[in-house]
Amino acid sequence: MKVLGMMSGTSHDAIDTAVVELVLDDDNGDGDGGAAPGPVLRGRLLHHGAVPYPDGLRAELAAALPPHRVSMAAVCRLDTLIGQAFARAAAEGAAAAGGVDLVVSHGQTVYHWVEHGTVRGTLQLGRPAWIAEAAGAPVVADLRARDVAAGGQGAPLVALFDTLVLAGLPDALPGAAAGGPGPRRGALNLGGIANLTVPHSPDGGAAAYDTGPANALLDAAVLRATGEHYDRDGALAARGRVDTELLALLLAEPYYRRPAPKSTGKELFHSAYLERMLTEHRAASGTEPADPDLLATLVALTARTVADEVRRHGLTQVLVSGGGCRNPVLLAALAAGLPEVALVPSEAAGLPSDAKEAVAFAVLGWYTVHGLPASVPACTGARGARVLGSLTPGPHGLPRPDPVRRAPVAAVFGTDREAMPGAAGTGMGR
Repeated sequence: MKVLGMMSGTSHDAIDTAVVELVLDDDNGDGDGGAAPGPVLRGRLLHHGAVPYPDGLRAELAAALPPHRVSMAAVCRLDTLIGQAFARAAAEGAAAAGGVDLVVSHGQTVYHWVEHGTVRGTLQLGRPAWIAEAAGAPVVADLRARDVAAGGQGAPLVALFDTLVLAGLPDALPGAAAGGPGPRRGALNLGGIANLTVPHSPDGGAAAYDTGPANALLDAAVLRATGEHYDRDGALAARGRVDTELLALLLAEPYYRRPAPKSTGKELFHSAYLERMLTEHRAASGTEPADPDLLATLVALTARTVADEVRRHGLTQVLVSGGGCRNPVLLAALAAGLPEVALVPSEAAGLPSDAKEAVAFAVLGWYTVHGLPASVPACTGARGARVLGSLTPGPHGLPRPDPVRRAPVAAVFGTDREAMPGAAGTGMGR
């Protein structure tokens, strides 16, 4: 089955796309290739890319995000315009791969409603009907709402995908010598928000949650200072020094001490939050950091909050992905805070760092059309695992794949057919 996954995260800068040919390999009883014994989902990455939002749409979207107030007319307009932007990205991705059997759209999160640690609702815009029309394929969308309805956080949904990928890795990975034999592994995504997945936490269960901001506050600070949307190559942060008093104030945020399951987003970590922290710092110290020092301090905040959680779980090797991987200053700060941990780019697992979440949603949609639960209750706090999302029919109706006898226990990805044993007959049947 060829599946197109699409994702636009909390940085709301572009739509990431990935087309993956997915085949379930039932003949893996010996756990070959590093994968655990049992069915393995094998993926061949056919295409990936990023389609930037038009400047006008990005500005409208930013104006509708917290802490701004917005009218229902603006919400309706954004739902349509974002849906059309996703539709164009879907048509481009599907054409590049010679057509697809299924599209999976995360949409664009505009609000994650959290009260006292409980998620009451979550809203992703981008009407899937536009996507189905443009791509000529059925669409799975609105994946978070079912987990929220079952009492979960609705995030991070990548827990299942991360667990499958980590289970499919061999003991030795390129550039991962520090992990040693039998490493304790986790997966870290550095988007607007940083999220960590730990398949086997110290208490014996799985854990996945948002650790705090990754690029969200950094991007807000850069926009404030320069008008640019991000700190290219971490150049501004590299010129600064950490303001220890401001860092201590930022670390006092109650979210960091809240137990998992937990999730967050720009409903908390937004530009007004940053301004409030700077106002409190100014009142206490009588000073305001220079722009490079502010960026350096925010890098230290992300590095510290991530490193604390990685150490808490005793991890020795972490698979890293997301836009934050393009910031060498952030990666260096993480490495300095975790000298005993191997930080391995997701490319070592056959997953380009910018495409990993799009691939993850492609896999979640594959689970949906096969009737398989894809949420992990231990990670989201839901009452039980659920089949995620809603289906919008394509021109030929709904997908009708062959049933799956057993859910995958691992996933292995690559870019060539050598990663796809038994790939003959890989259409809608699997």
